[in-house]
Amino acid sequence: MSKRTIQAAFAAALLVVPASPALARQAPAAVVQSAEVTIDRARIDAALKAMVDSGRAVGVSALVWRDGRERYFGTAGMADREAGKPMRRDTLVQIFSMTKPVTGVALMQLWEQGKFALDDPLSRYLPEFADTKVIDGQGGVRPPARPILIRDVLRHTAGFSYGMRDTAADEAFRAADPLNLKVDLAEFGRRLAKVPLLHDPGERWNYSAAVDVQALLVEKLSGQPFEAYVKAHILDPLDMRETAWTQPETAFPRLAAVYNKGLDGKLIREDSAETRRMNFDPARRMTMGGAGLVASIDDYARFSRMLLGEGALDGVRILRPSTVRLMATDHLDPRVTDRWWLPSKGAVGFGFDFAVRTKQPQAATENRGAVGEFFWDGRDSTLFWVDPANRLTAVFFVQTYPFDATLHHDLRAAVYGAGYLGPKGD
Repeated sequence: MSKRTIQAAFAAALLVVPASPALARQAPAAVVQSAEVTIDRARIDAALKAMVDSGRAVGVSALVWRDGRERYFGTAGMADREAGKPMRRDTLVQIFSMTKPVTGVALMQLWEQGKFALDDPLSRYLPEFADTKVIDGQGGVRPPARPILIRDVLRHTAGFSYGMRDTAADEAFRAADPLNLKVDLAEFGRRLAKVPLLHDPGERWNYSAAVDVQALLVEKLSGQPFEAYVKAHILDPLDMRETAWTQPETAFPRLAAVYNKGLDGKLIREDSAETRRMNFDPARRMTMGGAGLVASIDDYARFSRMLLGEGALDGVRILRPSTVRLMATDHLDPRVTDRWWLPSKGAVGFGFDFAVRTKQPQAATENRGAVGEFFWDGRDSTLFWVDPANRLTAVFFVQTYPFDATLHHDLRAAVYGAGYLGPKGD
């Protein structure tokens, strides 16, 4: 596995970049107490242009949908600087961990059908996890205090690793290489089940390969390959024609190049051979639940609009309204205080494959947003959010690595206004 493929497996927000010092020095803008916002096209245009002009992105696009119609679409910069290709509406991008909510929707469709209960032990359906152990902190392993529940797998409290930290469990994860692109989901499960957990289930929030376990559950419960299930039950019904893990060669010319930030801070184009591995290599067998989709901005906006519509879009129902609300509810107990880098996302908790805003923004440097919104992002700095209070959803495309949170801060300030706080919540 190449270095980039390993990075890709750990998709989204792997490196959380704080707001820039310039942003941190800004005084809070005038507070807006109303839940209503006014979409200012010129303000968003200027924010996108500034992202490119500052060298933080080579190309960006954003789409905002509110009250049943598109209120903004715009682009700045290049999808492929070296090839002279501008960022366009039909540009495709690798969305990495924005794949995760799609996987969560697939699994919750099966929950609606009574295929499992949220508090069922994972091992009831995937018996390879019956003997998974926990790192004991003394150089050994022990049985977990309780079984891994499917609820844990949905909210990142199972204790799984992602190979991203300096722990014995992460070292074991890296050695097992469960997300190798040459293996399938069944082999992924066998390998992951032998990797010890970082902690007892339910004890902490730890970003992990749990969503790939969700994909394996979809295969087991539906009897279909995961990619085929998602296409048949989510992508095709929502008319997301260009979204897929496996892409045709004809799509590659429209795929945005990935730009990696060098030591000097300048963005360097990733080699096309590396970019191809996730979606254009016929030898790939892995279909990750946690990463791997390529999408157009209009396709992903259809997915986010379905969520804004509480599970339905254009007369097609994907989930029940109550199921969407369940997914978009904070499921972390207050006693789960160890949440790794999740607090860097703002005043949020975590639902089922979404971060969920639980309080108003607490500081000028925090992303603007409304209590009750739910969202997630991708390794190369992509972002989407659903804001029921303002009847709004937004999608942001860019291909900058490492993850740059300042781009999200600036886009949200442009959409809402820098001083927006929204409804008070609890």
